[in-house]
Amino acid sequence: MSALQREKVFHALADGCRRQLLDRLRQSNGMSLVALCEGLSISRQAVTKHLCVLEEAGLVVSRKSGRTRVHYLNPVPIHAVALRWLREFDALPLGILTAAQFESAAEEERGGAVEAR
Repeated sequence: MSALQREKVFHALADGCRRQLLDRLRQSNGMSLVALCEGLSISRQAVTKHLCVLEEAGLVVSRKSGRTRVHYLNPVPIHAVALRWLREFDALPLGILTAAQFESAAEEERGGAVEAR
């Protein structure tokens, strides 16, 4: 996956409405625009714009079925991004991070105790 494609995935996932649409497709894959709009507080035009962003990121695939366009979740880009990030952060020694957090908290407590005097 290219860096540009990863940016598109992150951009698509950054919006709560788009994540909600993805959740709906995860629960019931293969939904029409009308079905996706049911119960949402945004307009059909806004849902269409969000679907375009999701399609551009490769997170949603749409197919025409008669007069209706049916939208499907494509989890492959999310999985690819997650694997890349997990691989990067798995290399970090977690014990060091935890120790640093405890040291920082201890310093804050000592600083707070000094200020209280």
